[in-house]
Amino acid sequence: MPIIKMPAAIISALCSLCACNNNDNTLKLQYKTDSLQSVIDHAYKPGLGEFMSSIQTHHAKLWFAGMNANWRLADFEIHEIMESVDDIKIYAAERPESKEVGMLAPALDTVNNAIVKKDSALFRQSFIALTNTCNNCHRSVDYGFNIVTIPSALPVANQQFKLPENLK
Repeated sequence: MPIIKMPAAIISALCSLCACNNNDNTLKLQYKTDSLQSVIDHAYKPGLGEFMSSIQTHHAKLWFAGMNANWRLADFEIHEIMESVDDIKIYAAERPESKEVGMLAPALDTVNNAIVKKDSALFRQSFIALTNTCNNCHRSVDYGFNIVTIPSALPVANQQFKLPENLK
């Protein structure tokens, strides 16, 4: 039967039923949205310090890998640092200090280039420049008290940085 001939009471009842279903669906969706927002709000988000500590460890391991011409390990470590820098831009973007982290990119690229070339002299020179850039960044964001140095001791006691001859 065409809708025009339906009695007003039936049309009203259908509209109420649809509205009721619609309200029920809206409430369910709102509950799910609120629940998901709560999960997001309480999810772990590393702070800038966690990223910096990670970079510090990889910086030290990078030094010993490069100084021992363990180029595959050096490649791994430089990319771990690059990944941490990228993560800072995403996960710590609200921190004013994070806006300066991009200054590391040219120094990281230079170290990476030395690794690709397997050039020990260029690695040493570019690593020193990277370390100086870290300190320049710290000074620019008023963290000049946090001074990065060329590592003088192994960062971990359970890793070998010099490759055995059969793995070179």
